[in-house]
Amino acid sequence: MDLDRVTCSGLRQFAGTMLGMAEPDAQTAIATYGMTALDTQNPRSLAVFYCALLGWEVTDVEDDWVTIRPPGGTAGGPALAFQLAPDHVPPTWPDNSIPQQFHLDLYVADLDVGEQQVIALGARLTGRPEEPGYFRVYLDPSGHPFCLCEG
Repeated sequence: MDLDRVTCSGLRQFAGTMLGMAEPDAQTAIATYGMTALDTQNPRSLAVFYCALLGWEVTDVEDDWVTIRPPGGTAGGPALAFQLAPDHVPPTWPDNSIPQQFHLDLYVADLDVGEQQVIALGARLTGRPEEPGYFRVYLDPSGHPFCLCEG
């Protein structure tokens, strides 16, 4: 099977057939999205940073884990979690010595205003992209890259 040419529903149908399902439903999801978890040496402070950035609130706090959601958000809706990783080494993006594993694209009405606000929260500039455009890349307090995008 050429995975570069397969659709998501086609791949689900193929997997169902391989598992011996009688009539695999290509439109039925296998799972639902739960949340994105970021490793950090300080889950509470990174949660506060993203709460201030997104206007979300802390919904769960444990010794090694903090979850945030939009106001009134419930399980099954969008969420970010911050997991204690005492040995976390942030990516060295854009240098690939320690590559980024993912990044968040966050939308703002005005890039200049958004930049001032995220810097005030503790984000760091990356200087990327080098040419002005519709997005800018920053590092959160734990070193994870994220983009502010016009939108």
